[in-house]
Amino acid sequence: MAIVERHKQELERSAAPRDRAPSVIEFRGVSKNYGPTNGGLETASFSIQRGEFVFLVGSTGSGKSTLMKLLIKEIEPTAGTIRVAGRDLSEITRKKVPYYRRNIGIVFQDFKLLPDRTVYDNVAYALQVTGSSRKEIRAKVPDILRLTGLATKLHSFPDQLSGGEQQRVAVARAFVNHPPLLLADEPTGNLDPETSVGIMQLLYRINRTGTTVLVATHDATMVDRMRRRVLELHQGRLVRDELDAQYARADMNTAEFGALLREPSPEPKRGPQADRQRERDAAREARDEFDDIFPTDERP
Repeated sequence: MAIVERHKQELERSAAPRDRAPSVIEFRGVSKNYGPTNGGLETASFSIQRGEFVFLVGSTGSGKSTLMKLLIKEIEPTAGTIRVAGRDLSEITRKKVPYYRRNIGIVFQDFKLLPDRTVYDNVAYALQVTGSSRKEIRAKVPDILRLTGLATKLHSFPDQLSGGEQQRVAVARAFVNHPPLLLADEPTGNLDPETSVGIMQLLYRINRTGTTVLVATHDATMVDRMRRRVLELHQGRLVRDELDAQYARADMNTAEFGALLREPSPEPKRGPQADRQRERDAAREARDEFDDIFPTDERP
């Protein structure tokens, strides 16, 4: 229990500085119950600030999909408050949900591309539904296709692309409006490891432009490599909120993990890795961290 108590004290010390940053996502006591034997999410509380890159991890059935569906208002919470960019989602009527979704980027595991439209048209569609002019579409679509490595595929149809290329189209479509928030639900779940690196590189570049990115994933290798903030769910409970973290927590045994499950949802833990990161950031200032995470010979 001593380790758990120390863990709680560290969380309390680290919480205050983060509270001053503006929140893009805020969950306060959020629960979603599907029935007496099928819980989805239980009293989850956390916030994600502007410009963060956050991984959402947990085993199958832990509540990841429920949390993502709540964020896009596919389902409604049983209790609690969800705010996105300061807006209480309960205030958004069903009629206005499509307009809300147009202001966030969403990437799905199964791509959800329009099969009868080219790469260019799939991406342009995201601009058309928001009322962009033809001039804006002609300017923006080629730019985003170059960013995502699809400049030579603009006339191809989805069935002519590899899985990795289709996911790049999905990312391009989600980002073409430069949304403040991008949600990615298992974006590498159907891809091989090498292709997965390329997709994560792309999401990282997008995050570096200022977009907040939340990625639900089972890709332990990528989470361990990127060492970003990790939210971990277990049986619907938020059991870990850690900065510069790995996929699995290595410093807690089974008994301590069980004790943590009985505690309220945690605030993010900032460990020595975060302190070192701040020192590196101050030293190199505007230098792009991308070079440190992905060597040049691994880029797509």
